[in-house]
Amino acid sequence: MSLSLVYTMLDSQPAMADLMRSNGKLYVVVGVVILIFLVLFAFLVFLDIRLRKLEKTKGSK
Repeated sequence: MSLSLVYTMLDSQPAMADLMRSNGKLYVVVGVVILIFLVLFAFLVFLDIRLRKLEKTKGSK
């Protein structure tokens, strides 16, 4: 009995994903997540550049 329930659950799509996809909100969520990762990556690159400059000035003294 439980095995058939598992197959039924795996076969059907989640209702929330269908609803968000039909409203176009899924793409908004994906876009915001990508934007957050891009900003975080840019911040880490900026921080790395500043740390390299700071290490270079500390090392030359």
